[in-house]
Amino acid sequence: MRSNAGRWGGGLGLALMLACGTVHAADVVGVAFVHGTGKQTDARADYWQPGIIDTVRLGLPNSSNYTVINCDFEQYMWKPEAAGCLAGQLTSFINTRGITKLVVITHSNGGNVVRWILSNPTYDSRYPKIIQTVSKVTALAPSSAGTPLADAVLNGNMFETSVGWLLGYKSDAVRQQQVGHMATYNAQNLYGTAGRPALPRPFRAVVGSDVESAVWDSNSYCGGYAQNVGLEFTQNWLNSCSDGFLECSSQMAAGTTWFTDTQRTKGAEPLSHNQSRRECFGLGTILRNDLTL
Repeated sequence: MRSNAGRWGGGLGLALMLACGTVHAADVVGVAFVHGTGKQTDARADYWQPGIIDTVRLGLPNSSNYTVINCDFEQYMWKPEAAGCLAGQLTSFINTRGITKLVVITHSNGGNVVRWILSNPTYDSRYPKIIQTVSKVTALAPSSAGTPLADAVLNGNMFETSVGWLLGYKSDAVRQQQVGHMATYNAQNLYGTAGRPALPRPFRAVVGSDVESAVWDSNSYCGGYAQNVGLEFTQNWLNSCSDGFLECSSQMAAGTTWFTDTQRTKGAEPLSHNQSRRECFGLGTILRNDLTL
């Protein structure tokens, strides 16, 4: 009698495990690279560059299960050209490749577009499946609380000529990233900041804390020397902890902080806003090793 009960109990246990999903086929893991402000047609080459993408995707069980998003992020985050485009490309990738576990790696304003999708599941019929499939978002220098530089560009002062290449001049995305505007969006439309509901998926920020552009320092050339010089210039109008475009407090405003650059980079090097989307100081390897965790 005890033996039969043991066999029956074992069968029940297996059935319960199957019902709860403990025993299942291996996940199909994919990674999506979501760019920041700008209208992209070849973000792999122009925004990220192949180095970081090819390093990261080697951490996948199938290194071909990756996609590089190309959308018009000069628009407000909720627009069809922005979040709608992102939703369409993510949905196509998920369906075509059979992705069951999606890691999203995004940079700067791309984090706001991703947060829009995560925060508004009823806004678009494609959002629920995307949210269900996303396992985590790694947000590289996200502009979660905006930047004073966006206000400066729109006011037409010296920033318009010094960082226009970075911000895209007076686009709606720049208007969106004004500090006051982001405070309103965070309070009314987006999850993940203080006092607001948590995001449905982990949103972890990698924070850039400084800019180096000394001509004699080889590290200043990673990601582009001229860009780092420009970012060090604009850093003069930001808090001491900043990546030349965003203050650390903005990067830390949503979700959780995974790490601040110097805690994990090779040689404890800081990541400027340009370097945090490039293969600088071991960043690609850090992201690669985290993919399947």
